[in-house]
Amino acid sequence: MTNLAVSYRTAGGTIAAVRDASLVVHAGETVAIVGESGSGKSTTAHAVVQLLPSTASIAAGTVRFEGRDVTKISRVELRGLRGRAIGFVPQDPTVSLNPVQRIGRQVAEVLEIHGLADRRTAAARAIDALAEAGLPDPERQAQQYPHELSGGMRQRVLIAIALIARPALVIADEPTSALDVTVQRQILDRIDQLKHELGTAVLLITHDLGVAADRADRIVVMSQGEVVEQGTPAEVLGSPSHPYTRALIAAAPSLDLDAPFAEQARVTDAAGSADVSGATGASGQARASGQALAAASGPLVVAHDLVKEFPVPRAAGGGVHRAVDGVSFAIPRGRTLALVGESGSGKSTTARLVLRLAEATSGSVEFDGVDLGGLGSGAVRRFRRRAQLVHQNPYASLNPRLPIGRIVSDPLEAFGVGTRAERRRRVEELLDVVALPAGTIDRKPAELSGGQRQRVAIARALALAPDLVVLDEPVSALDVSIQDQILTLLTEIQGEFGVSYLFISHDLAVVRRIAHDVIVLRDGRIVEAGETSRLFRDPREAYTQELLDAIPGRAARG
Repeated sequence: MTNLAVSYRTAGGTIAAVRDASLVVHAGETVAIVGESGSGKSTTAHAVVQLLPSTASIAAGTVRFEGRDVTKISRVELRGLRGRAIGFVPQDPTVSLNPVQRIGRQVAEVLEIHGLADRRTAAARAIDALAEAGLPDPERQAQQYPHELSGGMRQRVLIAIALIARPALVIADEPTSALDVTVQRQILDRIDQLKHELGTAVLLITHDLGVAADRADRIVVMSQGEVVEQGTPAEVLGSPSHPYTRALIAAAPSLDLDAPFAEQARVTDAAGSADVSGATGASGQARASGQALAAASGPLVVAHDLVKEFPVPRAAGGGVHRAVDGVSFAIPRGRTLALVGESGSGKSTTARLVLRLAEATSGSVEFDGVDLGGLGSGAVRRFRRRAQLVHQNPYASLNPRLPIGRIVSDPLEAFGVGTRAERRRRVEELLDVVALPAGTIDRKPAELSGGQRQRVAIARALALAPDLVVLDEPVSALDVSIQDQILTLLTEIQGEFGVSYLFISHDLAVVRRIAHDVIVLRDGRIVEAGETSRLFRDPREAYTQELLDAIPGRAARG
C-alpha cells in the first residue's frame, strides 16, 4: 500500500478519511494497525479488498496484492480473490451472518463458491473449521442459526469463514473484540499457526494494544487518517516517539496491571487524596461517605441457586441445555460485582435473570429484600424503574431515527415522569453527567462516535435514577482511550450516586479497574469468587489462573 488516500462524500462535503498512508505486509508477517475510532484503520483495511461503501472513493495511491493493483482490477477478479486468496473477518457478527441460514452452510459455501470442494466435503470441512475456530460443539452449532449462538460464538463463525480456504492474506478487523481472553488467545494462536504453516500474511485491525504487542511483527499507529508512527512492538510500545502513541499506551488497561485495584482507588478517594467524581473538599467527602454508608447497609441484590435451562432443537440432538447451574451471589449497594468467563459461560443469561428479562427454571432473585419471582405486572414495572441495562453494542441499542434527547428521555416518558420541559432539563443534566456537549441533544446516533453512543446509552440508563445498572460488555467494542473514559465515567457516577453495578465482561484487565468483587463462571457454574484484588493476586483455581495468564500484553509488560 503506497500513499493511499480515501475520501467520503457527505451532505456537508468531502471528508478525507485516510491521507497518504503507506504500509507493507510481507508473507508470513502480522502487521497490526491501531488507533481510535475514526482514525482510518478500518477504512484502510477495507480498501485492500475494495469493500468500501458507495460514498467512498480512492483519491490517490495504490494497493498491490501479489503484484496486482486491486484498485484497478475487475469485479470478477475481485470476487476470485475475496474468500479464497484474501480472507476477511468483519467486526460485527450481528450484521455479517445470514439470519435464515444454518451456520455450517454459511461456512461451507466459501469452498463451494470457489470450487474447492463439493457440497458433502465442504460440509465436513466446515465442521472442522468451526472446531479450529474454537466452537465447543461444532457438529451441533453447524446445525444452528446465528441467533441461537452467543456473540462470541458468532464471531468465531466469522473467523472460520475467513480461514477455511487457507488464504494468502487474512484481514482481521477487530476479530477478537467480542471474545473472552482464553478464546481470544486460541483464535490468535490459530491465525499464527496458519501464518507459520502456509506463510499467510495477516493485517490485524485492533484497539487492543496488548493484542498488538503480543501478536504483531510490526505495529502501525493511525490518527485522524494518517500514519503517525510504525515499527516493531518494542520500538512503538517501548519507546514511542509520537504523543498520540504515548496517550494510547497510558490508556490501555492490559498494559498496566500494576495500577491500583478498583477497591484501592476508591479507598484512596474516600480519604480525600483523589476525588474521582471531580468534587473537592466537603462535597467530595460527603459523596465518599454516602457511598460507604450505602455499601454498609446490606446487599441490594441477592441471587439464590439460579438455574436456567433451554430446550435444544431436535436437529442438534434435542434435550435441554443448562446455561446457568446453581449460581448464587450478592451485590452490595454502591459496589460493583463483575461476572467473567468464556462465551457461553452463562454471564449474560445470569444478568437477564437478575433483571427478570428471563424466567429462572429454579432459584430466586431478591431485590431490596423482595423476591422478584412473586411480583405481579405492576410491581415488575416499578422494579424496572430501579434496575436498568446498558447493552454491549451502542450501534444496535439506540434508535437511529430519534434524536439523542428523545432517546435519553424515553424512560421518563414511559413512566410519566415530569413535564416536557422538566424532561428536557433532566436530559440536559444527564448529558452533562456523561460529559457530552449540550448540542448532542438534537443530533442523531449516526452523527456520534461509538464512544459517544455508549455515553448516550449510559445517560438513558441513569434517567430514572436506578439503584442497579447492569452493564453487558459496555466497553468491549471501544478503543482503549474511549474505554478509559467510559470506565472513569462509570466510577465517577458510582461515587456520586451510589449506584450498584453488575458488570459483565470477558476482559479481566477491564474488570480489574472497575470491579470490587468478581465471580468466575464456566459452563454455567461458579468456579471462583472473591474480592478483585485477592483473585488477581492469589487465584485458587486453575481455570482462573488460565484466564489471568491469557490477558494480552504480556510481551509489553515484560
